[in-house]
Amino acid sequence: MVATAEKQKMIGQRLKRREDPRFITGQGRYIEDIVLPGMLHAVILRSPYAHARISSIDTSAAAAMPGVVAVFTGHDIDLPALPCAWQAAGVPNNVNTPTVLAKDEVHWIGDPVAVAVAATVGEARDAVDAIDVQYETLPVVIDAEATTHDGAPQLHENAPNNVAFDWTCGNQESTDAALGQAEVVVRQRVRNQRLIATPIETRGGICQFNSGTDEFTFWLNVQAPHVHRLVLAAFVLGVPEQNIRVIAPDIGGAFGSKIFMYTEHAMLGWLSRKLGRPVKWTETRAECSVATAQGRDHVTDIAVGATRDGTVTALKVKTWANLGAYLSTVAGGIPTTLYGRMVAGPYKIPNIFVDVIGTYTNTALVDAYRGAGRPEATYVVERAMDLVADELGLDPVEVRRRNFIPADAFPYDTGIGMLPYDSGDYEKALDKALEMLDYDSLLAEQQLRRASGHGKHLGVGFSTYVETCGLAPTAWITGQGWGAGLFESANIKVHLTGKVVVTTGSMPHGQGHETTYAQVVADKLGVPYDDIQVKFGDTLAAPMGYGSYGSRSLAVGGEAIVRCTTKIVDKGRKLAAHLLEVGEDDIEFNSGTF
Repeated sequence: MVATAEKQKMIGQRLKRREDPRFITGQGRYIEDIVLPGMLHAVILRSPYAHARISSIDTSAAAAMPGVVAVFTGHDIDLPALPCAWQAAGVPNNVNTPTVLAKDEVHWIGDPVAVAVAATVGEARDAVDAIDVQYETLPVVIDAEATTHDGAPQLHENAPNNVAFDWTCGNQESTDAALGQAEVVVRQRVRNQRLIATPIETRGGICQFNSGTDEFTFWLNVQAPHVHRLVLAAFVLGVPEQNIRVIAPDIGGAFGSKIFMYTEHAMLGWLSRKLGRPVKWTETRAECSVATAQGRDHVTDIAVGATRDGTVTALKVKTWANLGAYLSTVAGGIPTTLYGRMVAGPYKIPNIFVDVIGTYTNTALVDAYRGAGRPEATYVVERAMDLVADELGLDPVEVRRRNFIPADAFPYDTGIGMLPYDSGDYEKALDKALEMLDYDSLLAEQQLRRASGHGKHLGVGFSTYVETCGLAPTAWITGQGWGAGLFESANIKVHLTGKVVVTTGSMPHGQGHETTYAQVVADKLGVPYDDIQVKFGDTLAAPMGYGSYGSRSLAVGGEAIVRCTTKIVDKGRKLAAHLLEVGEDDIEFNSGTF
């Protein structure tokens, strides 16, 4: 039997997002909305100094205050330092990672020193104010390059001159030779400033330990709940993975800042087990500015060689990447694989060499943020194109056009270790953009304003980029030092009533996954869109997944859902063949009907 009419496809339809009504009516469920019986509140005392020795800590007055249950310092908490899951591949890494609380020395403003736990947040804050810490201040260094100079303050014994790693890609010999033979060489130092992640909802979490079963339940506003379960179990708390459940409720934004394993997560587990009660911690906005992982912070020297017609023959890049006081969860891979290997952009540059020195400074930790390495690479190569145009008096558009990878050159290998580009037609895209902008009219208006000397000046700039995203399980990413499989999983259950429930390892934080995934399943199974429910964020119910970041949710998580629908259709075909008393090959499936 074949369906007589195909249902309207949901993919491509203009729909109101199904998750939005609960958010805009105040019915979302965030960390602050979760209250457990007997729950305690933790507040952290953070260092006011960027670099200092802790001479003494007196917690006696704080511990005696009303409502205070306990006060702990770094010497009380016997947990290992957090792991760095993605280090710079192929080179030695002088790894230093943060502990739950600093013990003898603090390395940045915001380094956690002590924690007070009380019946209310206010009582815990009062207790923190009563902790007496005596510091011996030490010299400070905050610049990514200056930290490597002889005589600069030393942060870690195992990292001479504060160098975490020195990583390269490309061919230094051929690049130096090409620069020596270039008709024009332009050099410039550029800075990619540090950025502070500022999600609407700051970080937070709750842990409830069950001593009867030796099980932990965490509520964390994180982008990868399964990864947090794995890291907490295997590397921090030292318990079987099945003894930890991580629930990620609604998340009020992230921009990458909630991917990582933070010391506060481990602290919550230790506190709940120690005190026998659930414990909540919520980051203040001020804490967010110093304790949540930040982004970028590069100092880069560019040398670009070209012929007089604007053809770029060589690009040499040396970057000092500020990693902060310690290595965050995937800190090493951002300025190396995701930055260094993307410096070529969409251009056919025959000689490229990139040298990235990851450095420790007395600043907050730096990790993936909003593009994670790719915007930094685009800034470098686009600045190089503009430098060539300025030096030669050429139109920056024509310099880009002259250096684009030709459409007939794909697949194309940039020569600096990135996966080959599979396809592209960059000149056609540029022409379309110029047409939409009416570029000639813009230039004429620009000159008119400059000549008149009146009114606002008009700037016209261009930026072209190639993106590497949708991180999935490949031999290439494994070879880049990534310490995880990067697969995604999904589970689709069709109930007896015909309703469908989709659970996925992907984790949304504002992108509209519930709507998108339901559209996919509706089209693949021919089930009404309103009959599909999408769930995620609970490691007890959702299948293992590596989370949402790097534009991978639909590309990888969505593909897992598509493959689930295929298996369901195959199973349905067997049942239909039995009921219709024909062979499976005789069954056709169309819009939900066999």
